[in-house]
Amino acid sequence: MEHDDNNSPKEPGKPGFPAPKGARISLIVFVSLIAVSVALFMFDGSSRTSSIPYSAFLDHLNEGNVESVKIVDQRIIQGKLNGKGGVSQEFSSLIPYLDADLLLRLKEKGVRIEGASAGMSPLRLIGELFPWFFGIFLIWMVFRQMQGNNKAFSFGKSRAKRYLDSDKKIKFEDVAGQKEAKYELLEVVDYLKNPQKFVKMGARIPKGVLLVGMPGTGKTLLAKAVAGEADVPFFHMSGSDFVEMFVGVGASRVRDLFDQGRKSAPCILFIDELDAVGRTRGAGYGGGHDEREQTLNQMLVEMDGFDTKDGVIILAATNRPDVLDPALLRPGRFDRQVVVAMPDIQEREDILKIHMAKVPVNMSVDAQYLARATPGMSGADLANMVNEATLFAVRRGREEVEMQDFEEARDKILMGIARTSLVISEDDKKATAYHEAGHALLHYYLDNADPLHKVTIVPRGRALGLALSLPEKDSYSRSKAWIDDRIVISYGGYAAETIIYGETTTGTAQDLRQATELARKMVCEWGMAEELGAVAYGQEEEPIFLGKEIAQHKGYSEDTAMRIDKAIFRILENAKSRAIDILTKNHDQLVKLAEELIRKETLLDDEIKELFGFAAKKLSKA
Repeated sequence: MEHDDNNSPKEPGKPGFPAPKGARISLIVFVSLIAVSVALFMFDGSSRTSSIPYSAFLDHLNEGNVESVKIVDQRIIQGKLNGKGGVSQEFSSLIPYLDADLLLRLKEKGVRIEGASAGMSPLRLIGELFPWFFGIFLIWMVFRQMQGNNKAFSFGKSRAKRYLDSDKKIKFEDVAGQKEAKYELLEVVDYLKNPQKFVKMGARIPKGVLLVGMPGTGKTLLAKAVAGEADVPFFHMSGSDFVEMFVGVGASRVRDLFDQGRKSAPCILFIDELDAVGRTRGAGYGGGHDEREQTLNQMLVEMDGFDTKDGVIILAATNRPDVLDPALLRPGRFDRQVVVAMPDIQEREDILKIHMAKVPVNMSVDAQYLARATPGMSGADLANMVNEATLFAVRRGREEVEMQDFEEARDKILMGIARTSLVISEDDKKATAYHEAGHALLHYYLDNADPLHKVTIVPRGRALGLALSLPEKDSYSRSKAWIDDRIVISYGGYAAETIIYGETTTGTAQDLRQATELARKMVCEWGMAEELGAVAYGQEEEPIFLGKEIAQHKGYSEDTAMRIDKAIFRILENAKSRAIDILTKNHDQLVKLAEELIRKETLLDDEIKELFGFAAKKLSKA
């Protein structure tokens, strides 16, 4: 859990910062162990006894100087000698061999005899036990250090971070578009701020809200906006934070996360990338993933079990709702799914304006035009485009970002960086020019095609050229006429190469793939083939790991498969014939456009219209 900078503990190890209490205790214990060892070594009682050879002991025994002895384990003799002046002297001697006559000699001389077992001296005791004490001490220190860093020995603790008042807050006004999503979330925020208003009417607020949308649409940004709007504790963590190599850690972290939430209720718990832990149980060939399933089971119990409490709302985000376990999505858990859709043209304009406000943009930049020129881009893509345009402006030494910078940034994101250093022969450049001119020219002779934006033979990414068209408005469904014209345009490069060279090149591979895919969907999914009728053929393919479909079935007979192939072939052949027919009738324009492309490399729609004297509207079909 994060803390405010003003209340955070001072950093140890620097001048003026006190050492942690645990470190001081460890140092005292370590120094004490060393001091005790040195003291016992210096004051060992055995140092006051003189050691004499065994032969000298026998001589003293024969002379009658031995007063008393103590035989220790039949190996050591300790005793007293009668010294001069009646002063006794202690001695010790090691018996080097088995002396069977020793006791007889001692009895003959009248020596007092005692027996004893060898004891352990303090020095020897310390010598044997010190390594163990030292090892235990080191393990204890490592344990304390790891606990202090919260990195290990705390696997079961939740890694959720708390959104603090001191953090930079994001509000709903900072999120462009997504009105419906913000309305749904604002209701949750309102409940947390004024629960009595809902309780009075007997309303039950959803326990869980799942944000669903494509990558880059702003799901996490909306969650941050909820944190900024709600005046309640907000904990956030990723779904992958629950997964660990140790068994039972995920479930323990789920329990700890919800314990934190209950202690801080009312509050919001945000789990990003929920699909990392919430996948369908028992999926795949070899059964389920036990550890992940235990984590999911614990989450299900915490969200709606016997021990649940009000005041804790779960907010989660995923771009794969199809892989989530059905138990997660039932009422009482994630009651509400909020779709965070791709932005439309107006929302793209609003998003661009928000990001443009952060950089110096020239007055000539038209955000509305850029919004129209970026269909299918997500909010993250648009933010990236503004950043790339700013980088282009910096490289050129400009103080403001101009329209040219935004154009190049968009082309870089859509098609890749321009490969200006690529060496292309004149023949290849000419062939590419005719290929792209074929695509471009067809836009002016097809009624249902989107308007051409630009055509270029500058290599970008893996493509040697590109003819880019932009829709006049966002469309969420397409007519059969538009798809037919789109397939005809796909055959533009193929038709131009056939007309000019009498053969085609490998550069048509991607065009043919796109045309075939569209034709197959027209026949099998959209019911646009008259000979087959309005029937959907085949099943949608599902990933095997979901455990839903192991074997895919066509769902139709071999005779129907042949009819499908014939229908697809007919659509493609008609489109190819139309493309060849249009370009053959306008052969001069095809050659002129290709030559102009070779000279300028990039032509915009207005330049092509001026070149041929085309009117603002499209020409009628040839």
